[in-house]
Amino acid sequence: MLENNPSDRFLKTALVVGGGQGIGLGFVRRLLDRADSECVYATYRSLESATELLAIADPRLCCLQMDITDESQIAAVIHKIQTETATLDFVINAVGVLHEGAMQPEKSLRHINSEQLLRYFQVNSVGAILLFKQVQPLLKHPNRSILATISAKVGSIGDNHSGGWYGYRASKSALNMLIRTTAIEYKRTCPQAILVALHPGTTDTRLSLPFQRNVPPEKLFSVDRTVAQLCTVIDRLEPIDSGEFFSWDGSQLPW
Repeated sequence: MLENNPSDRFLKTALVVGGGQGIGLGFVRRLLDRADSECVYATYRSLESATELLAIADPRLCCLQMDITDESQIAAVIHKIQTETATLDFVINAVGVLHEGAMQPEKSLRHINSEQLLRYFQVNSVGAILLFKQVQPLLKHPNRSILATISAKVGSIGDNHSGGWYGYRASKSALNMLIRTTAIEYKRTCPQAILVALHPGTTDTRLSLPFQRNVPPEKLFSVDRTVAQLCTVIDRLEPIDSGEFFSWDGSQLPW
């Protein structure tokens, strides 16, 4: 259940995983626009994809290179953050893969192959749970904190009426289960942390670019609009919401 009105939430220290482009970069900019932001850590996978992030001149921003599929790199980033702060107030995982190179979402069973399925799970599911594992010590504090991950409505089993996109759907469903299960453990170890999966809507990024043709203009959101909408949802979260799956408009999505 979400509050009717957003309250004043302080997110002084933040980590944006996948801040090099798209929604992640939008969150970096949004956080730096907040007067209460003291430090924003942002990870990126490659220099080529992070030119806009690395061009931001703000002393509160710390950019760190990291591949979410490599736990040793995640651990190194968390260790770096721990040398500077004992706590994080906000963590968002904006890493995800839908297509890359010759890999495209499967339209039917004949398009499925094991390598592609493993790649979807490696990035969209396994990387996320490795992050949740490593970041846990930074969320063990007495203040409200948020751990959010960008999921997708197509990962909802209950809402699947059109089929297709086997690997992407399944990896996002797995991500939803992982955030739900982690939320249960965090209630014991990090009781002030609120964990949620978020559906951003179709956003004008490289991830959605090949699939925008049939999206009505009013349903194709700019990055700024998507981030603003998700921030409204995040600001309204209460402890009872931990482990749930929310859409960009604040509605709760079926598993």
